[in-house]
Amino acid sequence: MSEFATYPSLKDKVVFITGGASGIGGNMVELFAEQGAKVGFVDIQTDAGNALVDRVGDAGGHKPIFTQGDLRDIEQLRAAVKATSDHFGTITVLVNNAASDDRHTMEEVTPEYWDDRMAVNLRHQFFAIQAVAYGMRKAKTGSIINIGSSSWMIKEDFFPGYATAKSAVQGLTRTMARYLGEDNIRVNSVLPGWVVTDRQLDKWWSPEGEEGTLEMQCIKQRVYPPDFNRFVLFLAADDSWACTSQSYLVDAGRGGQ
Repeated sequence: MSEFATYPSLKDKVVFITGGASGIGGNMVELFAEQGAKVGFVDIQTDAGNALVDRVGDAGGHKPIFTQGDLRDIEQLRAAVKATSDHFGTITVLVNNAASDDRHTMEEVTPEYWDDRMAVNLRHQFFAIQAVAYGMRKAKTGSIINIGSSSWMIKEDFFPGYATAKSAVQGLTRTMARYLGEDNIRVNSVLPGWVVTDRQLDKWWSPEGEEGTLEMQCIKQRVYPPDFNRFVLFLAADDSWACTSQSYLVDAGRGGQ
């Protein structure tokens, strides 16, 4: 059985995760908690968020806290950030994870739906950075990890609003890395390929789709949330102190530019 890294610098570090109730985000909460971090997370899914807190408990030393919120409402996002910092202290790791890859065609997109795709997949990332920046600057340290997507790189065409929003994550990452770097705050993005979650299997999986994905991958295995999130842990830890303004693909060699 493989053994994976433990990062001493993550112990007692305050971590805030958006979209942390299930899927990739839910596994992030679990893995950070196992490292001994103090984890706060926000999600629109109340039952799933509460269930995750109960499941994780305080086995890692600190019980996570969950705030229910719709990230399209920036005041709810700010309230969740405040709840975490009030409970645990200064947030020095932010993972901008929340997103929705709902399928849609160009023809059916209205101006309202387009704006919603930007709000769900991009806008909250900037405002989460804005909300944690003061504390990180005062602490003179921080790691911000924006979750992007490889979908736009490999020209997937079944969600133009999502793909556009996710492509903009790279620009946000590089701009904020330069803006915050003088205060030792690192900003990186991590781009998943097809990560197998319950949502993906329930909504989008097909034998043909999986066959096509594995054909594109160099390593012919499914990528599961822990496979992706272990790289997120590395970027959050002090071990990666010299890594900033970068975008990293974690996709078993599926694609890229």
